[in-house]
This record gives sequence, C-alpha cells and structure tokens, in this order.
Amino acid sequence: MNLLFTPTLGQAWGLLSVAIFFEICGTVCMRLADGFTRPTPSVLIFVFYAFSFAINTMVVRVLGLSVVYAVWSGVGTVITAAIGVWYFKEPATALKLASIGLVVIGVLGIHASTVD
Repeated sequence: MNLLFTPTLGQAWGLLSVAIFFEICGTVCMRLADGFTRPTPSVLIFVFYAFSFAINTMVVRVLGLSVVYAVWSGVGTVITAAIGVWYFKEPATALKLASIGLVVIGVLGIHASTVD
C-alpha cells in the first residue's frame, strides 16, 4: 500500500506554494522566538518546518529535487527578506536588494534548465 500521495503536476505546484508558506512561517517564528525564550514561536518553528518538509517530500516525486529545492528556498528567501524589511524594519540596502534579484535569477535559471 502506497501511503504517500503522488500529486499531479498542477497539484505539485500548488503544494509547493503551501510548503513555501509553511517555510516562511517557520522562519518568521525564528525571529519571534527570540532565541528560544518565547515558547509558542519556538515550538511553531518545528511544526511549520515539519509540515513544509512533509509536503516537499510529496512534491519532489513530481517536480524533481533541483526545482523543488530551488523554488522552495529561493521564493522563501525573497519573501522572508521582504518581511524582514517591511515588518521587522531591517535595512533594505542596495546590496541586499541586488542579492535578492540574483536569487530570483538563479531560481528562474534552474527552472528553465529543467526538462518537464
């Protein structure tokens, strides 16, 4: 009996977006946990990452490891950096913005190089 759900191509992309959402939530909780001094966000780090990795395990069966990890980490990085700038008031330096642009270019390049 196959206990893992194998999504269709369209479902895989939708699930990847859900995995990215959970990854972003887990990463934001890292900041909110304040060095594991706040219990709720500290626990949520692990909960959100567990959901994200579980979903990625299903998605990687369809989209492939290189695309899943590049999109998951790249989109997560860009959105988390934006949250850092807008919500946590971190500086948006020219170098930071240029580097985010390079992450986007890298993810697009890996995606474009993959044969579906």
